[in-house]
Amino acid sequence: MIILGIGGILGDAASAILKDGELVAAVEESKLVRRRTQWAGHGEMPEQSIATCLDLAAVKPAQVDAVAIVRPIPESAFHLKLRAQFPNSRVLVVEHHLAHAASAYFPSPFDEATVLTLDRGGDFRCGSRWQARGTQLTLDQEQYLADSLGDLFGRVTELLGFTANEDEHKVQWLSVSGDDRYRDLFLEILCLSDAGPRIDRSFFGTERLKHGGFSARFYDRLGLKDGGPIPDDLRAHVAAGIQRAVELAAIRMAGTGRNLCLAGGLGLNALLVSALESRSGYQNVFVQPVSGNAGTAIGAVLETWHGAYRQERRVALSTLCLGPAYAAPEIKQVLENCKLRFRYMLTADEVVDAAVAQLNDNKIVAWMHGRMEFGARALGNRSILASPLDSYSTENLNAFIKHRESYRKFAASVPAELSARYFEVGANARYLSTVGRVRPEHRDRFAAAILAGDRIRVHTVDRNENPLYWSLLHAAGKSTGLPVLYNTSFNLFGEPLVCTPRDAVRSFYSSGIDAMFVGNFFLQK
Repeated sequence: MIILGIGGILGDAASAILKDGELVAAVEESKLVRRRTQWAGHGEMPEQSIATCLDLAAVKPAQVDAVAIVRPIPESAFHLKLRAQFPNSRVLVVEHHLAHAASAYFPSPFDEATVLTLDRGGDFRCGSRWQARGTQLTLDQEQYLADSLGDLFGRVTELLGFTANEDEHKVQWLSVSGDDRYRDLFLEILCLSDAGPRIDRSFFGTERLKHGGFSARFYDRLGLKDGGPIPDDLRAHVAAGIQRAVELAAIRMAGTGRNLCLAGGLGLNALLVSALESRSGYQNVFVQPVSGNAGTAIGAVLETWHGAYRQERRVALSTLCLGPAYAAPEIKQVLENCKLRFRYMLTADEVVDAAVAQLNDNKIVAWMHGRMEFGARALGNRSILASPLDSYSTENLNAFIKHRESYRKFAASVPAELSARYFEVGANARYLSTVGRVRPEHRDRFAAAILAGDRIRVHTVDRNENPLYWSLLHAAGKSTGLPVLYNTSFNLFGEPLVCTPRDAVRSFYSSGIDAMFVGNFFLQK
């Protein structure tokens, strides 16, 4: 049985394919077309993503049994197109928050759980809570757009001078250095109850189109001039206020129980995930690592597998490396076409040894191997790496290559079996979905990546999931005594993760990266 899922039509479009009960491909359209896919009033079909997933799954359109699409607008136009493109398929529509819930629960390790979905909005809803058992999801509670946590977070994002629906992650990391002075103000705006938030609209002005649309009452509570910009010395405190209020709201909305699953755009907030792990009262928390709109493509295929086809066997999320990979001849053709000098290495051991030598020489290394990751986070296949032992290279990594604010820290990749030696972190670190803490004896060593309160973004690497990257970390440890590398996504500022060798070449030569490994090909500047 072959099921194609299409999600994020109105923003962050993506496709996924389930083949005979195995998730074999998942790709966002933006990584292929090299631009963000956003709603332009009608949405757009992710044609390249669909074609790429079909190619990766080695199936033709006529072989697809079902196409599950997360509800687009208008539905009829998409239905006609899909029926023509996939003549032998059933076309099913999956509601937005059901797709989020399915993407979170079905790949989780739980046989029963509470499932919480939180986002800016979809299908006129902004959140839902479900009770899951076996292969059944039962709706328990839902929130509507007027009371959207995601919308409020987006308004604060704009208030702080960022772009709403794009830069919320910046507000999250900015919040770490703020205090609680505005937390109660945002809790007052949220008006929390057991039924969820009921946002007080008096804090907004319908005539205000800029800076989040906040009213004079809001500015008065901040002690600021009505409508003016937030002073620099208060920005972190405002960010902390919304972050901590949203954490408390999510904890209350989750209720109590043993197992919790999370999806929706707010699931990308690693500090929120960490708060649910440590303060919600649930023993186990699983967040769908691609929990935004792109991840609904996975939710669509899983809901169809279990719901429409009544399949009992659960589908494991064994890896997020579900995109294209490139063979040596394809890479070589690009490098030669660009008239580049390179060295080809015959074995993986040679690649690892050469990379360790570069890192030990305090070089910043681009690392592109295997299948591209699904989601925004680099997990060792499309990464930029640096040694934690050199403060100069780590400073360059953030400021001069990624062009990021100093409060946005990179992650520390570590072999999963060694992570407890250096960090306190939970299972969601496998996909960089949470934050951990540095053990006190290693605080000075990881100072460049530490957030306030000894928190740090940790990426635990499993040998079975990514053997080459795992080997690189161990080789670095053998050479220096520290099996940890700083890891950030391989992309230029404002662009999606690199996909093809040509994307990698362009990013490499347009940045301050010192060396690059693309498969077994080694390039230096």
